[in-house]
Amino acid sequence: MEGTLALPDATRRWAEGWLSGRKDLYIDGRWQPSQSGNAIESLNPADGRVLGTFCVASSEDVDVAVGAARSSFNAGVWRKMPRRERARLLRRIGEVIDRHRAELATLESLDNGKLYREAYNDDLPESAEVFDYYAGWTDKYYSETCPVDDGFINYTVREPVGVCALIVPWNFPLLMAAWKIAPALAMGNTVIVKPSPYTSFSLIRFFELLDEESVPSPPGVLNLITGGADTGRALCEHNGINKVSFTGSTATGRKVVAGAALSNLKSVSLELGGKSPNIIFEDVPDLEFSIERSFTAMFSHKGEKCSEPTRFFVHRTIYDQFLQGLVARAEAVRCGDPFDPASDQGPQCNEEQLNKILGYIDIGKREGGRLVAGGKRDVTGSNADGYFVRPTIFADVDNKMKIAQDEIFGPVLAVIPFKDEDDAIEMANDSPYGLAAGLWTGDLSRAHWVAQRLEAGMVFVNRYGCYDFASPFGGFKQSGWGKDMAIHSLDSYTRLKSVWVKL
Repeated sequence: MEGTLALPDATRRWAEGWLSGRKDLYIDGRWQPSQSGNAIESLNPADGRVLGTFCVASSEDVDVAVGAARSSFNAGVWRKMPRRERARLLRRIGEVIDRHRAELATLESLDNGKLYREAYNDDLPESAEVFDYYAGWTDKYYSETCPVDDGFINYTVREPVGVCALIVPWNFPLLMAAWKIAPALAMGNTVIVKPSPYTSFSLIRFFELLDEESVPSPPGVLNLITGGADTGRALCEHNGINKVSFTGSTATGRKVVAGAALSNLKSVSLELGGKSPNIIFEDVPDLEFSIERSFTAMFSHKGEKCSEPTRFFVHRTIYDQFLQGLVARAEAVRCGDPFDPASDQGPQCNEEQLNKILGYIDIGKREGGRLVAGGKRDVTGSNADGYFVRPTIFADVDNKMKIAQDEIFGPVLAVIPFKDEDDAIEMANDSPYGLAAGLWTGDLSRAHWVAQRLEAGMVFVNRYGCYDFASPFGGFKQSGWGKDMAIHSLDSYTRLKSVWVKL
């Protein structure tokens, strides 16, 4: 059963052995050490112990990786490959992930702290399936003829943009990488992937598996460099890169844009932060389901999700009942070892994030939020050395408070009462972010009317958190530029050329 999924002992032993060796960079179809010789130790957030080490790519290593990707792109082996052959290789990548699902989920849980069953049941299947989805787009992304003046034919051509740097966050390392790699390769680009220094091991193992099976086979098509902020900066400022796709914080997104502006004005797409509202009207069709689903959407993956609903706006007539349901669920959560089937929540990904979350909890108390659940580390039993935070709920929050305006990126929820529809919409839109929003109502007209007025790139009606490869993912305002997923992501991995022919 999904809810009681346990890690096989053989996989645990394999992971311990695999992590014992230092990991190199994957450039131009081979593994090679960093030219600087520097390395990063990655810690297990469940106990603070060292998991393993990996190389830090220097600016010289970035030069080598960009050169390899550029040479491969210019040679055209990948982009000129028959589209159905390219699609076949993309599907093989998905098959590799699927066959090695347990070991990749293990590394994801060890590195990030998310529950093993969350990695195994949520992250890994989608990481595999997205390659199958974009394999289908290789021969279906059409150009157009344009209705210009007589005497001319004008048509457009979609070309690969070139060398793409894909910078991946630490909350969904493999999944977010797959979201970027699949459309970039589908459109014929070459790729350099940089995972977060907090969570690099699942990507390293993924590249090992692809190398073992020679997928994709042309050297330089798919490259992996690891490192921290300096490595990322070198990518963003490199004149040999045509496009950067970044997922992460809004603050870092600004630095990505600055790096692109300082260099060759490369194309940039950004999937950034959120402070998403979740509005529960008095006519919610199923109150218990709305409480259960809203709680799960907020606190799964320990609240480290950009699109999670961190602000609950609840109508005054059902406010107390809704709040009681949330508190009861929060108090029942068991924080613990991500590989223990009895655990409901794992540790925060890293100590820096732990301290940030605890700092915001202190701010919430000082601002006058009423703490009704959590509000502290969980140090019970074997959790003492881990980065565990109890699910935290503040009631009667003013929407102007920092805990209602700043992205905390952890298990901290602000619950806010509202009096009517206009009041709820005004507060929901009073945010620098606009990634997602949810609303719960039994009135179909209200659902459409409110959805139109909410300033969010994704709106969920009567079930928060609906995602599909065929639907665009992305937000408004300071939540980013462009879209991931669906046909809409392909725009950012291509360039549009207009061709005129005089008759």
